[in-house]
Amino acid sequence: AAGEAQCLSYTGCNFLRQRLVLATLSGRPLKIRKIRAKEEDPGLRDFEASFIRLIDKVTNGSRIEINQTGTTLYYQPGLLYGGSLEHDCSPSRGIGYYLESLLCLAPFMKHPLKIVLRGVTNDQVDPSVDVLKATALPLLKKFGIDGESLEIKINRRGMPPKGGGEIVFACPVRKVLQPVQFTDPGKIKRIRGTAYSVRVSPQMANRMVESARGILNKFLPDIYIYTDHMKGVSSGKSPGFGMCLTAETINGTVLSAELASNPQGQGAAVLPEELGQNCAKLLLEEIYRGGCVDSTNQSLALLLMTLGQRDVSKVLLGPLSPYTIEFLRHLRSFFQIMFKIETKTAEEAHTGGEKVLMTCVGIGFCNLSKTIR
Repeated sequence: AAGEAQCLSYTGCNFLRQRLVLATLSGRPLKIRKIRAKEEDPGLRDFEASFIRLIDKVTNGSRIEINQTGTTLYYQPGLLYGGSLEHDCSPSRGIGYYLESLLCLAPFMKHPLKIVLRGVTNDQVDPSVDVLKATALPLLKKFGIDGESLEIKINRRGMPPKGGGEIVFACPVRKVLQPVQFTDPGKIKRIRGTAYSVRVSPQMANRMVESARGILNKFLPDIYIYTDHMKGVSSGKSPGFGMCLTAETINGTVLSAELASNPQGQGAAVLPEELGQNCAKLLLEEIYRGGCVDSTNQSLALLLMTLGQRDVSKVLLGPLSPYTIEFLRHLRSFFQIMFKIETKTAEEAHTGGEKVLMTCVGIGFCNLSKTIR
């Protein structure tokens, strides 16, 4: 069947991860041309090459061909294999860059995945490991992917530019996913968070917590922000601090926001008080945007709905991010699936900004490589 499946062709370096992940799940070969062809330094960047190596590790029998300049990539997906693995991520992007895609693939492996990733745990570009732990894992549980073996554990923190962090991600495998009806986010009941500091004074974390609480206490009494100060080996190779906040609702929706300090030697120094305040404001912004899934995990929710059983799934989202919009286009070309998109105005929803109700019928994706015990 792989020979008959039509090869999809794309140009440019944008949305490389989406394309590789969807090609792997749908089993369709993929060719990407003109990757940064016009730039002085053409071809794949080191973090993209590292991502391709990671995809190669979790699959069995994939064929990957890259031309000499690195501007053309041909990928014929193999079977998702899983097992116990290790991977050193490129320090120019956060571990979140790699972890987001593994969250999409892990439930469909042949063997349960347990992987150690090393690199930058918290930066200003990609979702941090803390945020994915707080928001993506509860989302997977909604689709029936749960159990003791579903976890993200932070062994060491690593800040840019040098990294040095280490996390463990483990995920059980599932044969089929449950359809979801997730249309009422519910009211916010509590806010939790982590203020972390590595290779700087532990006082930094307390200062961030105080300024964030200064804003959030006006809205809600149940706020608890942990301070996490890592010392010695577990603090990575570069100094820095930052904060991750999550708001939980009575219906189990988790919305998140985060900020990290500027990397050492880049940009102006940030005051921990400012960072704490800005992070609290970002969380309020995310709550205003609302929906049942926060903006970092929109594409993960849509993917799991697509791969669900042949049944209707509905999810209420806040305004769609540009990344999600492109993801919907990719879902159409890889799986021929279209979503019904209804907009809900602020008046109908009674809260926050405009919402979007996404409805689809799953394609009945079945994990055929899962060994039956």
